[in-house]
Amino acid sequence: MKRRVIQFSTGNVGEHALRALIGRPDLELVGVHAAGADKIGRDAAELCGLPAPTGITATDDLDTLLSLGADCVVYTSQAETRPAEAVAELSRFLKAGVNVVGTSLVWLVAPGHADAWLREPLEQACKEGGSTLYINGIDPGFSGDTLAHAALSLSARASAVTVQEICDYGSYDDAEFTGVSFGFGTTPDHTPIMFAPGVLTSLWGGQVRTLADNLGIDLDEVTERHEKWVTPRPIACTMMTVDPGHVAAVRFGVDGVADGRVVITMEHVNRLTDAAAPNWPYPPEGRPGVHRVVVDGDPGIEINTHVGIGVDHNQGGVIATAARAVNAIDAVCAAPPGILAAHDLRPTDHLRGTMW
Repeated sequence: MKRRVIQFSTGNVGEHALRALIGRPDLELVGVHAAGADKIGRDAAELCGLPAPTGITATDDLDTLLSLGADCVVYTSQAETRPAEAVAELSRFLKAGVNVVGTSLVWLVAPGHADAWLREPLEQACKEGGSTLYINGIDPGFSGDTLAHAALSLSARASAVTVQEICDYGSYDDAEFTGVSFGFGTTPDHTPIMFAPGVLTSLWGGQVRTLADNLGIDLDEVTERHEKWVTPRPIACTMMTVDPGHVAAVRFGVDGVADGRVVITMEHVNRLTDAAAPNWPYPPEGRPGVHRVVVDGDPGIEINTHVGIGVDHNQGGVIATAARAVNAIDAVCAAPPGILAAHDLRPTDHLRGTMW
């Protein structure tokens, strides 16, 4: 039986989720939500660049979508800047008994450590509707809750684990959100939202603590750090043009400390073109991006993941983010009510339906 699915948003991630939903034989697209007036009323295929019309047109009316009796919603709407509105939208579906998989509200990648203001109303909505919610992506998400587990499983004794995204964001056309959040193109005295006190810990600290829980270790504290690199010459790329004296690379991390030393690290090195921050780590083999886990231990382990095979690496990352949600639809629909983390699912639960 096909799962009846609604795609909620058609932005950077939503466009690729929509393409997957249309193509997969085990899923039936029954509705599309779009916020922009220029998208409402247009066919789903047109919104994601496919040639054959689906007969499903986009709407911004939640009541219409709720009336469809869908099994699941794929929620990819940008939500971190409007969490209260996103929680309200998600709650309406969950209370109506519609399961949700998503890539937004990334605090819920580690729901056991999410703040109560976010977690509790969604848990209540799941309880009322007998529904299930699962949020994941590539980072936060896969790197820290799946790739890290795979690497650690090969070590007889681990002394530390580092999860990294090292990526050239120059080809990523998202200056309005990613660029602003990271402070690209600003003067070094500017504090972007990502580097406001506590924000990094709120986004990645939950995964650090969850990994510590899964390892069975107690952390003394979780700390955060960041640094910026300022370009001495103009840097032009798809995301933006950065003038001399402005930020063209950032490096930041969230560290779990036990017995006075760092034992779990989740770190990003993000630059605009490979000319930026030449003294910071680069991906291996001349690649433009990598999601990597390094285990210090017996034996030491390193696993490098490249999602840009056959496509631009930033596009590959967006597709992979969408895939983490779409691929979990069947498992989430079959799961008990509540909010799931990746460790609540079997490794095979992200595989079903990916090959046809």
